Amino acid sequence: MTENEASGLIISAPSSGSGKTVVTLALLRAFKNANYNMCGAKAGPDYIDPQFHAVASGSPALNLDPWAMEPSRLSQLFHAGTSNVVLVEGMMGLFDGAADGSGSVAELSKALGLPVILIVDAAHQSHSIAALVKGFCEFDPKVNVCGVILNRVGSKRHEAMLRNALDKIGVRVFGAIHRNECMVLPERHLGLVQAGEIDRLETLIEEAAAFVSKQVDLEAIEQSFSQSCETGQNTNLVSPLGQSIAVAKDEAFAFTYPHLLMDWRKQGANVSFFSPLNDEGPDPNADAVYLPGGYPELHCERLAEAANFKNTMQATRDRGSFIYGECGGYMVLGEGIIDKEGQGHAMLGLLQLETSFANRKLHLGYRRISAPGFVMGERLNGHEFHYTSVVKQEGDPLFEVTDALGENRTKVGLKQNNVMGSYIHVICRDAS
Repeated sequence: MTENEASGLIISAPSSGSGKTVVTLALLRAFKNANYNMCGAKAGPDYIDPQFHAVASGSPALNLDPWAMEPSRLSQLFHAGTSNVVLVEGMMGLFDGAADGSGSVAELSKALGLPVILIVDAAHQSHSIAALVKGFCEFDPKVNVCGVILNRVGSKRHEAMLRNALDKIGVRVFGAIHRNECMVLPERHLGLVQAGEIDRLETLIEEAAAFVSKQVDLEAIEQSFSQSCETGQNTNLVSPLGQSIAVAKDEAFAFTYPHLLMDWRKQGANVSFFSPLNDEGPDPNADAVYLPGGYPELHCERLAEAANFKNTMQATRDRGSFIYGECGGYMVLGEGIIDKEGQGHAMLGLLQLETSFANRKLHLGYRRISAPGFVMGERLNGHEFHYTSVVKQEGDPLFEVTDALGENRTKVGLKQNNVMGSYIHVICRDAS
C-alpha cells in the first residue's frame, strides 16, 4: 500500500439493524460503477463486513477501531490505502461504544474529521423521526451529522411525511430507500454469511446498487466527502510472529485483520498462505504459523480428516517454529471440538484444550491484554466474540486480560513451549 491523501465520510445509524451494511455496499458499488476510486472501511472489531466492502468496491477494505487504536493509528490506516475516497461503515449506533461509551463511531468521526450520514430505519415511524434525528444531530455538536438516508420506507406517501418532518428541523435528506428484497443479505450466528460463501453476491450487490442509485442523490453525497486531517505517523506497529509467517486462510480461517499483515510486512516479514480445508500445510520454511479465527465449527469433519494439515502442523511444532492461534484457530490447536449436535471431532492436539459448540454462550467484549515476553507486544488491545465453551483446558495461561473498563482481571489462553493461543483477537498494540 502506498500513502495518499484520502477523503470520505461515515455511514452510521441510531442503532444496529438499521440497514447500514447493505446501504454501504450499494453505495460502494454505485460509486465504483461511476468510476470513483473508492474503498470501504469498517469501524470496530469486524472481519465479515470488510469482505463485502472489498467485493462491492473492488478495493481492499480497512478496519478502523476507535477504541483499540489511537488517533495517529486511525489516521495512518485511513491514508495508507490506494483509494482516494474511503466510505466508512459504523458499528451499532452512532454514540455506542465499549462499556463506558468510549470507542464510538462519533469518536471516530471527530478523530478523522469526517462527516456522518445517518441511515434511519423509518419502517415504524413517520413524524416522530424528526425528534429522533434532531437528538442525534444535537447530542454532540462536534460530530458533523450532515444528513440522513431514510431506509425501509413504505410508500410515496410515507416518504412525503418523513421528508416534511425533517424539512421542518432543517435536516438534509440524501435519499429515501423503499422496502425491497434486494436490500437483504443472509446471516448466521456471528453475523453475515461470509462474502465468499454467497454464490449470487455480485448479482445481489449490483441489484442493490441499481435500486439505491434511483432513490439516493449520489452527487449530493459526493459533495459531502471531506478531506481527513493527518495526525502524524504511527510507529507502534504489531510485531511479526517471525520472519517467515504462514497464515491459514480459507472459509474456516477467514478472520485476519489486513492491518496486522501490513504491519508484519512493513517490518520485513514474509507472509504466505495455506488452506487447512484443502488439506494444505504451512510452508516448511516458515518460522511462524498463524491460525486466525473463523468458522472451524462449521467444518469440523473436513478438518478432522485433513491428515496432511495435521501431520505438517505437528512437524512444524517439532522443528520449533512458533505456532499461534486466535479464537477458531485456538480451538483447532486443541484436542477436539464438539459440534452443535454434540459430536466430537479430533483436532491438532497441540494444546490440552477441548471446546464445545453444543451449549452456546456468548462471550463478547473488548480486552486489554498483558503479555510479558509475547512476540507481538507485551501490552495489546483486542476483542473476544464467540459462542463456544471450554470443556477441558490444562496448562499455563497465555495472557492476563481485563475488560474495557480495566475490570474482571483474569488469565486466558494456553501456551505449551512454542505453541500458544487464546480466544482473544489481537487488534493492535496498546500505546497508553
